[in-house]
Amino acid sequence: MSSSFVRLRRRVVAFVPFALLAASVSCTEPDKPSDPATDTFAPSLGVNIAQMTKISDALYYQDLVTGTGTAAASGRTVTVNYTGWLVDGTQFDTSVGKTPLTFTLGTGEVIQGWDLGILNMKVGGKRRLVIGSDLGYGAGGNGAIRPNQTIVFDVQLLSVQ
Repeated sequence: MSSSFVRLRRRVVAFVPFALLAASVSCTEPDKPSDPATDTFAPSLGVNIAQMTKISDALYYQDLVTGTGTAAASGRTVTVNYTGWLVDGTQFDTSVGKTPLTFTLGTGEVIQGWDLGILNMKVGGKRRLVIGSDLGYGAGGNGAIRPNQTIVFDVQLLSVQ
C-alpha cells in the first residue's frame, strides 16, 4: 500500500467522526439559550407550540389529559411518571415501567421547567412540557442533552401529598 493512500485513509478516518458529530447537532447555537418558539420538533413528538400555553419564553405546556384530583402546589410532594425527548424525537429518559419519581415541587430538586410546569396540574393529569435551555439544563447540558438544547417531557401526575 502506498504511503499517500495511508495518509489519505487517516485523514478520512479522522474526518468521519467529526462529520457525523456535526450532522447530529441541531441548528441551536451552543453558546445561546434555546428558544422553543423557533425550534423544529420531530413530527413524532406532536408538538405544536402555537397551540400550547406559554408560561415564559422558555416554557410551554399542553394538557393531554386533565386530571381531577388534588392540584400540585409549591412545597407539596409529588409523584410522577415521565418520558423525556430531544427535539429530534430521540428519547433520553423515562420512568415508565420503573419507579416513579417523587420530589418536592418548587424547591429546586428538579429542573426549573418542571417546578413551574407541573404547578396546578391535578392528579390523574398528563401534561406535555416543552422546556427551553434557560429552564432546563442550560449551557452545561446533561448527558445526551447538549448545551442550550430544548427538551420535551410528557409528565403524568400520580399523587400529591
